[in-house]
Amino acid sequence: MKEYCGVFGLYNFEPDSPAKSVYYGLYALQHRGQESAGIAVSDGRDISHHKGMGLVNQVFTEQTFSSLKGTLAIGHVRYSTTGSSVMENAQPIVIDTRYGPIAVAHNGNLVNAADLRQQLKDKGISFVGTTDSEVMAALIATSKKQEFEEALIDALRQCKGAFALLVLTRDRLIAVRDPNGIRPLCLGRLDKSYLVSSETCALDMLGAQHIRDVGNGEIIVIDRDGVRSRTWELAEREALCVFEYIYFARPDSVMHGRNVYEARYNMGKYLAKEHPVDADMIMPVPESGVPAAIGYSVESKIPYGEGLIKNRYIGRTFIQPSQEIRDLGVRIKLNPIRDAVRGKKVVVIDDSIVRGTTSRQIVKLVREAGAREVHMRISSPPNLGSCFYGIDTPTRAELIAANLSVEGIRKYLEADSLGYLSLKNLIRSISLPSKSLCLACLNGEYPVKVPERLESLKLFFK
Repeated sequence: MKEYCGVFGLYNFEPDSPAKSVYYGLYALQHRGQESAGIAVSDGRDISHHKGMGLVNQVFTEQTFSSLKGTLAIGHVRYSTTGSSVMENAQPIVIDTRYGPIAVAHNGNLVNAADLRQQLKDKGISFVGTTDSEVMAALIATSKKQEFEEALIDALRQCKGAFALLVLTRDRLIAVRDPNGIRPLCLGRLDKSYLVSSETCALDMLGAQHIRDVGNGEIIVIDRDGVRSRTWELAEREALCVFEYIYFARPDSVMHGRNVYEARYNMGKYLAKEHPVDADMIMPVPESGVPAAIGYSVESKIPYGEGLIKNRYIGRTFIQPSQEIRDLGVRIKLNPIRDAVRGKKVVVIDDSIVRGTTSRQIVKLVREAGAREVHMRISSPPNLGSCFYGIDTPTRAELIAANLSVEGIRKYLEADSLGYLSLKNLIRSISLPSKSLCLACLNGEYPVKVPERLESLKLFFK
């Protein structure tokens, strides 16, 4: 599974270009999207922008920053779930409107995007790309409201689904979160500047203070007068995506007052209590399995060790790999330390199993390296359903846990044993009420109603 996007914005009250700071913020959010990156900057009159395909440090150069002058800016890193991976879908999206130029950067997914797009097309609106974000920008631009902020709210009330949204005007930086708060967004401060980010790790990168999370259904407006806030719409419940804690967020981030590393560490401890095993070594699947593996080791008193080394230079590429590389599969990313695992009973800790193909290859790798036994432990419950809110997941037909029992999965993986963390102890690990989390992919309770067309497309829970 892949995260959809990361967003970062900065309002600087002093006459200094914020583009370089936004660049560093995006650098810290690179894990949320590696297909494209972009920055838009306002100087009070016009909005200039630069975006391109690739990683943040591939898209921007010193020469680029010379053309991005102003005092407020937003940035975006993207991984595509809706819309293909092409330049036309890179963000921020910059358009001219009767309110002046605006730039939009969006993390999330709208479940009614296709319907909204068709309605706009029927009115004569044309689109360059295929993203939900462009639909949101068009809704703002075509609103009949006189004031921009009212036009924004008018557009938001037509959108159903998940969104953490940054909007840049000539003189305002606006941050918005959907009524359920499914995608994360937080507010920070550095000297006289205000910052908005998908995660607190990007605030840390710049030495900024984390003030608070943006609330679900909240709009924060930052302009020359300071910061003001209003609630534009609240859902019946808050529903932050639980996979932010399991996998997506960087472990050094804090969400809703809960440190992500600590949550993953606790997942490992509870996993050890639920599924103990007589073993010689606890090892993670790097990198996301590390905190849970340490927690499992501490609770079980079985030594922790590295048994797999990740090639840290593997990133997303826009050149189709050769058949030979594809055939290498997981071997190009992970290599076992044979002397560490040879002759041992090994517990392999991973954060989740999606299709099962990677986990099967990992078990095979560790066994071929000489492990006597290979036990798989997963620090989340079985993934039973697709996500419609901005996470790239397969159809339910492709999710192994939706089609096989735990024993059936174990046999497919060819592991000696398999254990998943229970939903109850996952929630205990995070220390947030279950009603404040989106658990849809684990229990089928979707906080925003999914249209029947999408249900059939991804073979929804039955």
